[in-house]
Amino acid sequence: MERRLDIAPLSEWNIFDESRPILVAGPCSAESEIQIMETARGLKSLGVNVFRAGIWKPRTHPNTFEGVGAVGLKWMQRVKNELGMKICTEVASEKHIFDCMKFGVDMIWIGARTTANPFLVQEIADALKDTDIPVLVKNPVNPDMDLWIGALERLNQAGVKKLGVIHRGFSTSEKILYRNRPEWQIAIELRSRYPEMPFFCDPSHMGGDKKYIQEISQISLDLGLDGLMIESHCDPTCALSDAKQQLTPRELGEMMKKLIVRKPDSDSPEYKENIHQLRAKIDVIDESLMYLLGSRMDISRQIGEYKKRNNIAILQTSRWDSVLEKVIERGKEMGLPEKFVSTVFNAIHDASVQVQNEILAGE
Repeated sequence: MERRLDIAPLSEWNIFDESRPILVAGPCSAESEIQIMETARGLKSLGVNVFRAGIWKPRTHPNTFEGVGAVGLKWMQRVKNELGMKICTEVASEKHIFDCMKFGVDMIWIGARTTANPFLVQEIADALKDTDIPVLVKNPVNPDMDLWIGALERLNQAGVKKLGVIHRGFSTSEKILYRNRPEWQIAIELRSRYPEMPFFCDPSHMGGDKKYIQEISQISLDLGLDGLMIESHCDPTCALSDAKQQLTPRELGEMMKKLIVRKPDSDSPEYKENIHQLRAKIDVIDESLMYLLGSRMDISRQIGEYKKRNNIAILQTSRWDSVLEKVIERGKEMGLPEKFVSTVFNAIHDASVQVQNEILAGE
C-alpha cells in the first residue's frame, strides 16, 4: 500500500535561491581541479548557485573512466569555500555518504541504476539517518513507478524529509530521437500523486546530445516541473564522459535565456472564469466517457457469457486487429495521435478480456 510521504518544502532546504527555474549545473564528471574551478567560475557568472559533478561514475564496462573518487570532493569543497556555491554529487553506497559528509557536500542524488536496487537504496537510507542533507532520486532505468516510489519511501522512513526527484527518462532498445525515452506520462502521474514533491528534469541524460537540451527543458517547464539539472563543462570536447551532451557555461547561459518560464497560476478574474468554464466542459465529457466505458464493459460481460455457453475461446485476434485498425484510422481523422488511440483501446480491450476470463473461470 502506498504511504503518504512527509516532504519538506524547498524553502526549508537552504540550497536554492528564489530564481526560476531552479538550475543545478556542472560537469558530468570531476576530472581535474582546474576543470572543476574553471567550469564553476563560468557557471557562477551566470548566477548558478548549485554546482554538480560526478565523483563516482557507474560504468557499464570495466577499464573505463569511473570517476576520480573522493579526491574530487576536495576540489568541490574549494568551489564551495571560494565561490560560495552549494555542491552536490551522486552517491551509490554507504561509503559515498560518509565521504560526502566529510567534505561538506550540500546535496546528493541517487542515480537511475541505484534507484533500481532496493538493497543499495536501503543502505543509503540507513547511512542518512540523523542527517539533514537533501536527497534527489532519479527515476529507475526502466519505467517502474513502484521502484521509484519505493526508493522515496525507504529514504523518507529513514527520516529524509528534504526529498525530491529527477526525471531523466528510461532506457530503451528501440532507436529513438533521444538517448532515453521521456515517458512524460510517468512523470505526470508521479507529480499528481505527490504534488508537494520537488521535481527536476535532467535533459542532458534524457537527450544524450546537447542539441536536444533546450526542447526537453522547455517541455519540462511547460509541465510545471520545478527545476533542471544540466551538465556543463568548460571544454566538452575533452570530457572523459558524456562529452556529447555537455554544454559550455556560455552555451548554457544562451540557452537559459531562450526558455519560457510558465506561471503556476494567475489571479486574473478573466483567466479564472475561462479556465473554470473549460474545466467544467471536461468534467461533463469525463462523466460521459465513464458512462460509455461502463456500458461497453456490460456488453463485454454479455459476450463472455455467450462465448461460455457456446464453448468459444475468448481471444478473437483477427476481430481485434480489425477494430484497432479502424479506431486508429478514425483517430487520425480527428487529429488524435496513433500511440494515444492504440494505448487507450488496448487498455480497454485488456480489461474486457480480463472480465471474460473471470466469467469462464467461474465454470
